[in-house]
Amino acid sequence: MRIDGYGRVIDRTRTLTFTFDGQEYTGHPGDTLASALLANGVHRVATSVKLGRPRGITAAWSEDPTGLVQVEEPFPEPMLLATTIELVDGLVARGLGGRGRLAEVPDTARYDRRYTHCETLVIGAGPAGLLAARTAARRGDRVVLVDDRPAAGGSLLGTERICGRSAYEFVADTVAELRANPDVRILPRTTAFGQYDDGFVLALERRTDHLAEPPRNVSRQRVWRIRAAEVVVATGAHERPIVIEDNDRPGVMMAASARDLLHRYGVLVGREIVVFTTDDAAYGAAADLEAAGARVTVVDPRPVSRSDHPHSRVVGTRADASGQVCAAVLDTDEELPCDTLLLSGGWNPTAHLFSHVRGALRYDAELGAFRPGEPLDGVTVVGAANGTFDLAGCLAEGKGETPAAPTVGSAGCASPRPRTGMVLWRTEGDGARQFVDLQRDSTVADIARAVGAGIRSVEHVKRYTTIGTAHDQGKTSGVIASGITAELLGVPVESLGTTTFRPPYTPVAFAALAGRDRGRLFDPERTTALHGWHVEAGAVFEDVGQWKRPRYYPQPGEDMEAAVLRECAAARTGVGILDGSTLGKIDVQGPDAGIFLDRIYTNMMSSLKPGRVRYGVMCGLDGMVIDDGTVLRIADDRFLVMTTTGGAAPILDHLEEWLQTEWPELRVSLTSVTEQWATFPVVGPRSRDVVGALAPHVDVSNEAFPFMSWLDTEVDGVPVRLARISFSGELAWEVSVDGWHAAAVWRRLLDLSAPYGITPYGTETMHVLRAEKGYPIIGQDTDGTVTPQDLGMDWVVSKKKPDFVGRRSFARPANADPLRKQLVGLLPVDPDLKLPEGSQIVELTDALPPPPVPMLGHVTSSYRSAALGRTFALALVKGGHARIGERLTVPVDGALVPVEVTGSVLFDPEGSRRDGEPSVH
Repeated sequence: MRIDGYGRVIDRTRTLTFTFDGQEYTGHPGDTLASALLANGVHRVATSVKLGRPRGITAAWSEDPTGLVQVEEPFPEPMLLATTIELVDGLVARGLGGRGRLAEVPDTARYDRRYTHCETLVIGAGPAGLLAARTAARRGDRVVLVDDRPAAGGSLLGTERICGRSAYEFVADTVAELRANPDVRILPRTTAFGQYDDGFVLALERRTDHLAEPPRNVSRQRVWRIRAAEVVVATGAHERPIVIEDNDRPGVMMAASARDLLHRYGVLVGREIVVFTTDDAAYGAAADLEAAGARVTVVDPRPVSRSDHPHSRVVGTRADASGQVCAAVLDTDEELPCDTLLLSGGWNPTAHLFSHVRGALRYDAELGAFRPGEPLDGVTVVGAANGTFDLAGCLAEGKGETPAAPTVGSAGCASPRPRTGMVLWRTEGDGARQFVDLQRDSTVADIARAVGAGIRSVEHVKRYTTIGTAHDQGKTSGVIASGITAELLGVPVESLGTTTFRPPYTPVAFAALAGRDRGRLFDPERTTALHGWHVEAGAVFEDVGQWKRPRYYPQPGEDMEAAVLRECAAARTGVGILDGSTLGKIDVQGPDAGIFLDRIYTNMMSSLKPGRVRYGVMCGLDGMVIDDGTVLRIADDRFLVMTTTGGAAPILDHLEEWLQTEWPELRVSLTSVTEQWATFPVVGPRSRDVVGALAPHVDVSNEAFPFMSWLDTEVDGVPVRLARISFSGELAWEVSVDGWHAAAVWRRLLDLSAPYGITPYGTETMHVLRAEKGYPIIGQDTDGTVTPQDLGMDWVVSKKKPDFVGRRSFARPANADPLRKQLVGLLPVDPDLKLPEGSQIVELTDALPPPPVPMLGHVTSSYRSAALGRTFALALVKGGHARIGERLTVPVDGALVPVEVTGSVLFDPEGSRRDGEPSVH
């Protein structure tokens, strides 16, 4: 079906081989997959998603609602339009009848993004867009010109003449002038898919370097983020189909698309063609197709027409055994044999981008179409997108002039104006096979059903029928659906309006939107200075606030439970070591640092002496706990605030907000030093021996170095900070050093601890140790509704301070409600049963009552304990502190598990292990 003398964009000197549905075909550089298939006589390319009906190519570009394919080679990519896939040698694709498949391995082609700014952004490189870009460039603007086709020219066919010369010469000269201007950026193969406020436009560039021979591993798609002072929308128009019976069959196409395929690719879509039109532009298509060798019959129902069958309508189609159209059925019951039926019901301005920024559309009765109806600041719509369907008018608008009378060539933007309003569908029949949205298999009958159900809004009709929600976003079906709905309701279409166009204009892959922000670049991985050591030690990692933290260190044959029990036992009986470097650390300096922290924490910090440490809790304005940790006083005007790992950034933001917006008079500065300090808790009864060996010149006895104190010293010339802090209830020290020397100090500690059988432990063991002591994890044992009192920590709320963040909320009656959820311990009656975290807690019962079942709370932490020799849990329970000693029930896997409520401190409630054995130092 390739015709000599046509095909301006293809290179006939080269032949490409491709495979479709297992059959090998040939095409040429410049072809799309659709044009190459049609050139080989292949009309059927897919099946419909709901009904499984055969579907072919309906249009020539992104408005095509039917030609979805799966590309397998050179890389798997699903649900692409055959009309927009540029042909490459070795391409392998298949038709789809629904969803496609993603690659089983990560795509080797990369995605990226770019940013650019300009005074004028022109979207569309047809005649109006080219002139708009040239006009802006000549006045000195920085200009960006984007167009979704590989080459400029828009809908020009090559038969037009502009100012006495070929339209292609005009395009080539204009593009050359623009390219010569250093302030102009031209982006072909780039689709502007979304316009947003303040001149912000997103555009997707389809790059072709990956199709080079041999293929190169370069970016395949690029998202451009463009900010412009003025946006010129020159996006043209879409031809509107006419809804008839069985209009979804392969071989039923748009008239202008058939004309485009002929002139652009040299493809004649059929030999026996029927054109059913209500628009003058279709006569140009009929003439061109006939000149190329097809036999063409025109059917036009308008009172005045030049058709072969005036005053007639095509009301349906017949198909051959393959499912392709073989005849057009007239309202006179006459059948016109054909292998292709072309439809042309007028034109819809492509006003999607205008609508994206809330531009209103109005119905133009003379055009029989909706067009931009009001000016928008910073947005200008020109050419066919503005309803100017003659070439002279497009050129005038592109130059910023009032459209003049046609003085150049034939129509090239879209078509002359239709002589009547919309002719949308045939009224006979039940509409069950009159397809409005061919991709969704949605019909006139579906619209009638929606209207019959009482739906009156076209937006509701869209959602009821799914019309306009497929990949084409209603480019050919949206306005038709409005017209049919209006007719069924008996209201003017202009009063009903259209649905709202929203981004994206064309589908955009999530991978393209992500760009290079995928894998480690999507969620950045933070690693401590010891990460390499942990990897060598065989650590299993977990993500904590973007940090890679060792969760446990399995030995051969151990699962997580066995490894954690071993690590816990070592920390309770000997000595363990943890990489705690991820804890948040905020340096607070200034004369008013103590005053500031008094206002932030629930307890006093200004009374803390240098060299001492204090535990503190922060609350939000509602009095609920948001973070906790220790505070070291470094000097009279300096503190080091320790936060949870996940709270480091949010708490710094919290502190800055209060400092900058509420108390700007305070002389305080805040600096994050989380990554500057590496911190290693050394935990267990033998930890004093290890720290004493590390710093033999330091007296580490309880008397000289009491709990919650710290000092700075040196180890082999390296500054080291030692602190008596315990998150396990055991005798423990925190050894802190700068990141540069972290690995050396860690290895020194391991070497010194070898005689005591030191055991590195991970975050899971840390959680078990702290839970045994009832130390809560903020965000795990709290849920945003928990006060310090609910945690059993009334002692941490100062009675002396006049105010602090959240203090007034403690006076609310709700905070004194005895049924507030409070932190307690749970012991399953079956000591081997581990309660799933998140499990609900109910009253003791033999069987659950009918829903809704009253819930008392939920399990927040649950572990198996080596020290207790059983399982245990922490939980938030209504009135929990008063329920200690009671039995409750936890539904687990359909069974009701009895549990005993205990205090939250399950191990060493006296705290006798904190100071260890008396030291000889």
